[in-house]
Amino acid sequence: MVFVRLSTLIATLLLLTGCQDSPQPARAVGMTESERLELIAERAEPVVSRQLVEGDPVKAGALIIQLDPRRLEARLSEARAQLRQAQARNRELQQGPRSETLDAQKARVVGARKSLSFRLKELERAQSLARQELAPEEGVDIAAAAVDAARADLDVQTALLAELQAGTRQEQLDQGVASVQAAQARVQQLELELERLQVRAPVDGVIDSLPIELGEQPNPGQVVAVLLAGAQPYARVYIPEAMRASVRPGSEARVQLDGLPQALAGRVRFVASEASFTPYFALTEKDRGRLSYAAEVELATDGARLPDGVPVVVEFPGLGVP
Repeated sequence: MVFVRLSTLIATLLLLTGCQDSPQPARAVGMTESERLELIAERAEPVVSRQLVEGDPVKAGALIIQLDPRRLEARLSEARAQLRQAQARNRELQQGPRSETLDAQKARVVGARKSLSFRLKELERAQSLARQELAPEEGVDIAAAAVDAARADLDVQTALLAELQAGTRQEQLDQGVASVQAAQARVQQLELELERLQVRAPVDGVIDSLPIELGEQPNPGQVVAVLLAGAQPYARVYIPEAMRASVRPGSEARVQLDGLPQALAGRVRFVASEASFTPYFALTEKDRGRLSYAAEVELATDGARLPDGVPVVVEFPGLGVP
């Protein structure tokens, strides 16, 4: 009888000793969070429409807020007209003068030559009459001046014909191309500014806040929408110092949210390299155990989007704390 009682006591002590030595599950606590994206207005234009409300899910590229585009649309129409003008001018420079223009200039040269020939004959006649004393000397001077004017006009018309026949100068062609490029850049800039009047979701997520109302005119840089990014929030927890060496990106986890009966599978995607408070270098060995490191755990669930700010407990299978 004594032997039985002694055996029972020894078994009980061994069981208690085993329970004390068995490691506790590695746990960390925190809450669900999402990346907050603040979308701003780039121009001071009134809000003309809001496509979504707070709490609505949104896909990447979906329109959230439309600012009044009329002012930029007018400027864009003007810029496009200037572009068409520059393109037409550039084509004109590349094609050179028209054949009709060349023919007209050739005719002017022929007319200038005939005029010079006529003025030369008039000068000869005036000189002949002057030698016979049948006309005054002033007539010779007038005829000589007319010859000089006709010769100068022929030189001008000949030079203009040579310019037309040579075609457009390379410098003018370069200026035409540069004018078209500048006009195109202006159109592209205004098109981009017009597109930016549409505040769109950069990623999938949920509308958290729309701090501006319909008809209001935000200032440039003012926040007009706040987006919670991602299909699901993540668990932001704090890893105790004793677990930091074992928990790394890619580690498997089980996440228990308050209000959910079943734990969710998770995976660590980030662990901070610095403790959450300082100065860590001044801590003693005893105080180092109070350090904690922020970590982010992705939640593997395809259901409805979980709310932000819910407390969570994260366990790391395979890890234990004595």
